[in-house]
Amino acid sequence: MARGKLRIYLGAAPGVGKTYAMLSEAHRRIERGTDCVVAFVEHHKRQRTEVMLHGLEEIPRRELEYRDTVFTEMDVDAVLARHPQVALVDELAHTNVPGSRNTKRWQDVEELLAAGIDVISTVNIQHLESLGDVVESITGVRQRETVPDEVVRRADQIELVDMSPQALRRRMAHGNIYKPDKVDAALSNYFRPGNLTALRELALLWVADRVDEYLTEYRSEHRVSKIWGSRERIVVGLTGGPEGRTLIRRAARLAEKGAGGEVLAVYIARSDGLTSASPKELAVQRTLVEDLGGTFHHVVGEDIPVALLDFARGVNATQIVLGVSRRKSWQYVFGPGVGATVARDSGPDLDVHLITHDEAGKGRGLPVARGARLGRARIIWGWLAGVVGPVLLTLLLTVGPDAGLANDMLLFLTLTVAAALLGGLYPALASAVVGSLLLNWFFTPPVHTLTIADPKNIVAIAIFVGVAVSVASVVDLAARRTHQAARLRAESEILSFLAGSVLRGEASLEALLERVRETFGMESAALLERTSEVDPWTCAGSVGPRPAQCPEDADVDMPVGDHMALALHGRVLPASDRRVLAAFAAQAAVVLDRQRLQQEADQAKELAEGNRSRTALLAAVSHDLRTPLAGIKASVTSLRSDDVEWSEEDQAELLAAIEEGADRLDHLVGNLLDMSRLQTGTVTPLIREIDLDEVVPMAMGGIPDPESAVVLDVPESLPMVATDKGLLERVVANVVENAVKYSPADEPVLVSASALADRVEVRVVDRGPGVPDEAKDRIFAPFQRYGDAPRGNGVGLGLAVARGFAEAMGGTLTAEDTPGGGLTMVLTLRAAGSGTELPQSVPAGTTRPEHSAQTERQA
Repeated sequence: MARGKLRIYLGAAPGVGKTYAMLSEAHRRIERGTDCVVAFVEHHKRQRTEVMLHGLEEIPRRELEYRDTVFTEMDVDAVLARHPQVALVDELAHTNVPGSRNTKRWQDVEELLAAGIDVISTVNIQHLESLGDVVESITGVRQRETVPDEVVRRADQIELVDMSPQALRRRMAHGNIYKPDKVDAALSNYFRPGNLTALRELALLWVADRVDEYLTEYRSEHRVSKIWGSRERIVVGLTGGPEGRTLIRRAARLAEKGAGGEVLAVYIARSDGLTSASPKELAVQRTLVEDLGGTFHHVVGEDIPVALLDFARGVNATQIVLGVSRRKSWQYVFGPGVGATVARDSGPDLDVHLITHDEAGKGRGLPVARGARLGRARIIWGWLAGVVGPVLLTLLLTVGPDAGLANDMLLFLTLTVAAALLGGLYPALASAVVGSLLLNWFFTPPVHTLTIADPKNIVAIAIFVGVAVSVASVVDLAARRTHQAARLRAESEILSFLAGSVLRGEASLEALLERVRETFGMESAALLERTSEVDPWTCAGSVGPRPAQCPEDADVDMPVGDHMALALHGRVLPASDRRVLAAFAAQAAVVLDRQRLQQEADQAKELAEGNRSRTALLAAVSHDLRTPLAGIKASVTSLRSDDVEWSEEDQAELLAAIEEGADRLDHLVGNLLDMSRLQTGTVTPLIREIDLDEVVPMAMGGIPDPESAVVLDVPESLPMVATDKGLLERVVANVVENAVKYSPADEPVLVSASALADRVEVRVVDRGPGVPDEAKDRIFAPFQRYGDAPRGNGVGLGLAVARGFAEAMGGTLTAEDTPGGGLTMVLTLRAAGSGTELPQSVPAGTTRPEHSAQTERQA
């Protein structure tokens, strides 16, 4: 069952007329014969809106009791049982009463759309999720009822119901929106001119972006020209704190300002345990960014600023959004912070936005357990503290007053602990050895010798060494345990995401390999396979530059079974990372199998479509071809009969019947051969520059009385087109014959041509019964007729052949409604000299047989 279409009336504020416009559209559709019902409309006791409900069928609402009060909600089951063509559902962002089938009304609407019911709904701009913060800052009111932007963005049609702030306030003052006792309060609060102006601007900008998307899609489908433009990619750095939601919404608004903007939220898990993000909060932020149309990424990095910048440059980002640091002023002694470091190192190619939020300056705690995987710099500092530190301490103690052997030992023990914290176990052991020697030489009598006179001092130095070694061991063990815990947490988060992708049914191998590459910081990732041990490796999918062609060439390879391997190029991974890599490799193999199963299913569908076409061909041959053959045979038999003496008029009539039947046979067989050529991909157009006014009149030859049936408007000033003259003549002839067949006798078909940018359009306009929107693509499928077209008028190949030939020449053939009734066929051709590469042949299946299971309007 085909999914229903969603149309949304979007307004800047309550009272602009969204519900009134929705009801007006319902009346128009009912007048056209559409089955339209009111699933849920709230008129708020507005008289004009309430009057519009008259004459519309309303589905009874469902009553729910909540806190001793009875509420009414849309009865989804009743609407599904009624199954109208169109359902009106007001207030898309509404939250249902507890106990309802779904939490939100937009979820009810999703059920109706999935059942094949078209839905018309309404929503205000302040209810969009991404605009919650900015609307609150404008109006001072936080919207509790919101709808994900992606739900509205997926709508097939979005119509802005606009009204100036002055007109809306006048409507409010006249009592057309709220009751008189609420008008003054509303005008002085929410409906202030400044508020309405700002909300109107938000609505206009949001709809303008949608218009840009539709325009880009139209230009792409009609091959107008190649579009050049910058694509904004905004990376949001998340810490797992509550400020992440504000950052995501702000980034979404930044992305909305540029056509094709994209939001990528990234959480970088540090392996040293300095960050402790809440898994629950990360899950909420992941859901939020996906609702806003963005993507969530999880990366493990040793240095957060470096990892964030590497990720941003790896995805060609143009902007980075970060939150102002949560640290207190005194905590900056530990470093400038992630935001300042990223802003400093971003360079001229990346804009960095630091966003204020409620958590700024509240503190995030001291760093604990810093003994994770140690970098080179920390190891150097550890050795300096363990070896050079005792020497410097000895110099200070020898030039200063005598503090006593016990105090001297405590100071040397402090350096040993510092060496353990900075460099781990070995610098701490070195510090204990060096410290004990220096204590013996400089501070234990007799000095400047390794001899110890007092046995108590021997015990003291032995205890010092033992304590130093013990402390160093404990500190190093705690650091390693912290590192292991941090790694396990990061691995669990990655595996959780991987499991979530399996449950969500993500089936893109390239996306998964890209996830592997960015998670482990590799240059490239490839999934390799072979059929046996002796066969060469082949690449099933890869991302990044210079992917490995065999496991031996990779820096890291992870076998998957006997004949598959995941190969990474960039650096050698430690053994501890291979467990997570094995999970990714297994998932990559599953995704590859899923893709191949989908391909096999598509091939089976194509075979089934071919069988359907052959069945339809047999039906056509059995009836449509036999009809003219029977007429020809009957006429020939009559002429050869000796029993009847035919007059000259009767003989002429019988000969005309034979000629007409032969012409019909020739036309049907020609279309069948053309369809066969298209489906086998053997059509090779001969592209030349020609004038339309030379070809279009020639295409009228097969139309009876073309002077009265067709009106030509093809200016001689049109530019030449790059096309195949013979194929173009066939396309125009088939389209015009189809239009003449369905046009009224007193309404001639108009054939006009015009130039638009780098293309030329030929429009064939008829005033016939027209075709519904849902059938406009199906009319081009082979072996179909639209509506109640009688058999014997063709096998349903005329428009299918016409579209196939048009696409073979690099053009398009589409259907549109004729204003006032009827159908307009639009043939788009490339103007000569447009620079577009010319096609050499048309591939099989150009005629889009996937739509051929429905009825069509064609001969």
